[in-house]
Amino acid sequence: MGDSSPLGLSFALEVDAPSDLAHDQQRADALLTVTARSASGAVAGPEPPGAEVLIMDRSLSMSGHKLDEAKRAMCAAIDTLRDGTLLGIVAGHHEADVIFPADGGLTRVDAAAREDAKLRVIGQFAAGGTAIGQWLACAERLFASVTSAGAVRHAVLYTDGKDEHETPEQLGDILAACTDRFVCDARGLGDDWHYAELLRITEALHGTAEAVVTVSDLTEDFTRLMRKAQRIVVPRVYLGLRLNDMFQLAFVRQIRPVEAELTARQRYEEETHVPLGSWPPETRQYQVSLGFDPHSLPVDENLRAARITLHAEHPDGTRAPCSDTVSMAVRRRSTPSFGIPRSAHLTRVENERELGMAMRACADAQLRGDLDRADRELRLATDLARDLEDTVRLRLLRAVATTGPDGLPRVRRDVSRAEIQKIGVDSTKTVAPPVDMVDMVDMVDPVDVVGPVDLVDVGDSGELPSAEAPLSPRECPRCGTTPASPTAKFCEQCRYRFADGARDGGPVDAS
Repeated sequence: MGDSSPLGLSFALEVDAPSDLAHDQQRADALLTVTARSASGAVAGPEPPGAEVLIMDRSLSMSGHKLDEAKRAMCAAIDTLRDGTLLGIVAGHHEADVIFPADGGLTRVDAAAREDAKLRVIGQFAAGGTAIGQWLACAERLFASVTSAGAVRHAVLYTDGKDEHETPEQLGDILAACTDRFVCDARGLGDDWHYAELLRITEALHGTAEAVVTVSDLTEDFTRLMRKAQRIVVPRVYLGLRLNDMFQLAFVRQIRPVEAELTARQRYEEETHVPLGSWPPETRQYQVSLGFDPHSLPVDENLRAARITLHAEHPDGTRAPCSDTVSMAVRRRSTPSFGIPRSAHLTRVENERELGMAMRACADAQLRGDLDRADRELRLATDLARDLEDTVRLRLLRAVATTGPDGLPRVRRDVSRAEIQKIGVDSTKTVAPPVDMVDMVDMVDPVDVVGPVDLVDVGDSGELPSAEAPLSPRECPRCGTTPASPTAKFCEQCRYRFADGARDGGPVDAS
C-alpha cells in the first residue's frame, strides 16, 4: 500500500506457502506475515478519542494488601491516560458495578476527572465472589456508547481468583458477544486464579495475559499496559479470504508474538473475514490451513487455493483493503510415492506449538498434584525449547526446575502455585524466529490476475531421494485428526498426548 495511508499505518502482507502437495495430502498450510508501520504520509485530521475501561476485582479474596496494591495500580493507570480519552471503571465481584463515572457511561479524561476516578477507586472495599464474564459484559455495554467506529476500544482487568460464580458456558457466550467489540488484556494476581481462564479471555479478545507473581509489580505492569494501548492506531483489522470452491477453511491461528486460535468468522461481501484485533506499529504472523478432498484436485496443475487481503475498518465504519492481494497457490503431485520436503518455517511453527502444549501439560499436572507427569512434561518442554533456541521460555522452565536423584531435571518440590501458573500463561508466547527464518525466500509475490501462478519445478524427474520421503502420518485415536507432522507428540486439535496416551495432562488411559 506504499508509505501513505489514511489509517495512520501502512500494512504489508507476505505469504510463505509450500506449493507442492503430496498425492494424498488433505491439507494445505501457509504462513502469513503482517507488518504494520507508521505511515509517513498519513492524512492529517482529528482522531476519535480512544476509549478505555479499567476492570478491578474487588471480590472478598482481594482483602487487605492485595486490594491496596491493586488500587495503587489502578490510580497509576488513570494518571497515564491522555486527556480526552473516554474512561469508565468497573468494580467486579459476583456482579459488575460501574463506579466511574457516577452516572454510568464513559467520560472524557481531564484533571478533574482523574481525581474523581481515583477517589472512587480508593473507596472500594472487598466483598462477594468472582464472575469475570459479568465484568466483561458490563465493559461491552460501556463501549457500545462510543459512537465513532474509528475509536480504539481497550480494556484491562486483573483477578486473583477463579471464575466461580458463572459457568464456563456462560463465560463463553459473553466472550462470543464481546469478540471484535474491544481488545482486553488480563492479569492474574497472586496464585489462586487459573491460567486457562485468562488465556481463554485474551484469545477471544485479542489481548495479552500475564501472571503477576509479586503483587507490588502490578503498578508498573498497568502503567506499561496503558502506554502500549495508546500506541494502537487502527481499531479493527480483518484477514479477508476468498477461497477456491475446492477448498475449505480449516483454521486460522496467530502464531507470533502470541499463539491464539482465531475462531471468529464473518461473511463480508464475497469473502470470509477473520478479526485480527487492533493494531499498533508491529509485526504478527498467522497460520492459515485449508482442507480439501485430494481426489477433487487435478494433478500437476497449478491452482490458486485462496486470494488473501487485509481489510481495515475506517472511521465511517466501512471496511476497505489495506494491503495488496496475495495468492496461495498449490499443485498436487501425480505420483503417490512422491516425497515432499516439509517447509522449515511450518516445521518450526509446529514445534513451537508442541512446546506450548508441553508447558501447559506440565502446569496442569503440577497443579493437580501429578508430580511424575509434571516432571516428564518439563523434560519434554525443556528439550523442545533448547532445540528451538527459545531462550525466553527455556529460562522460564529452568527457573522452576532442579536436578532429581536420578540426575534428570524435575519440577522443584517447593515451587509455588504462582510460578506454575506463569508457566501455563507464558506457554503461548513465541519469540522471533532466527534471522535465516525471517528471509522467507519462498514468498509468493502479490498478484492481481485470476488464474494459475508460475511455479518452479523441483527437477526433471519429479522424484526425491528415498531418505527424504515423509514418515507415515498417524491418526489421533480420540478425535481422528491427522497431525501435519508425523513426529508430533500432541494432537494439534484435542491435545491428546501420543507418547503415553494422556490428554491435557490428564490420567494415562489404562488401555
